[in-house]
Amino acid sequence: MAVILGIESSCDETSASICIDGEIKSNIIASQAIHAKYGGVVPELASRVHQQNIIPTVDQAIQLAKIHKNDVDAVAFTRGPGLLGALLVGTSFAKSFALARQIPLIEVNHMQAHILAHFIDNPKPEFPFLCLTVSGGHTQIVLVKDFFEMELLGQTLDDAAGEAFDKTAKILKLPYPGGPLIDKYAQQGNATAFKLPEPQIPGLDFSFSGLKTAILYMVQAEERKDPSFLDKRIADVCASVQERIVTILLNKLNKAVQQTGVKQVAIAGGVSANSGLRQQLTEMGARYGWQVFIPKFEYCTDNAAMIAIAGYQKYLRQEFVGQDIAPLARMHF
Repeated sequence: MAVILGIESSCDETSASICIDGEIKSNIIASQAIHAKYGGVVPELASRVHQQNIIPTVDQAIQLAKIHKNDVDAVAFTRGPGLLGALLVGTSFAKSFALARQIPLIEVNHMQAHILAHFIDNPKPEFPFLCLTVSGGHTQIVLVKDFFEMELLGQTLDDAAGEAFDKTAKILKLPYPGGPLIDKYAQQGNATAFKLPEPQIPGLDFSFSGLKTAILYMVQAEERKDPSFLDKRIADVCASVQERIVTILLNKLNKAVQQTGVKQVAIAGGVSANSGLRQQLTEMGARYGWQVFIPKFEYCTDNAAMIAIAGYQKYLRQEFVGQDIAPLARMHF
């Protein structure tokens, strides 16, 4: 029996999970409300709150899994990418826990873990498959050939899709985090109300900075005509923005399917919780004969279950690291 403790602390979620023989037994996430009044994550505050949350979060995960801390066989932790101060808290705790019990330490790439979240529950994709990974910090199309053999086919040249949602929310004077609020308003609005441009980026890469500028100029122009524009049309604006971001993502994903011939398609990352993206991907899959994999909501945002499941696969391969390991703010596949 292999018992893996997973630790996630890359941004503003402190999370701990217990995985036993590839089955997730607990997944505890402590969110940080402190950032709301600043309109975004403040790195220094994030690391301080991680320090407060890490021990009770791990303790709760162990209790929920009905095991003892001495039953843990290895500790998997997010090494990167992420906020360096936040990563340092999780890395330091993992190293200390492993050292105290003389058990192996396993580093996990946060972006690989988002993809491997698809191996938590059934149905699981078979290799190879394509994964569109979309979050506040990343937008990528990845060809997944094996658990840790992944080829980056395309990525954003500037802003990530999640960042486009959050910065649009600021333009619309919505509170942080704005992405879920745009999704909520969009469900009541007309997605064709406002025409927004689709960036003409060659290949499988993305760009969202021009779209953000177009949204800003459109809102400013409408407010000059009617200062109460957003009060009256917020749902239509959100629906139009969401429709454009989703079509940008799915048009590139469709292009990747055509180029590779791979028809097993998955999404991962925080933005994969967006209802418009989930619905349109499902419809596109039915139209083109794809096999579509969409994770549960709890495995879309940052969580330790995905770290634990990735750690379990590395445990089976005996891929361990030493106590000299350090976190990395930037980390590639």
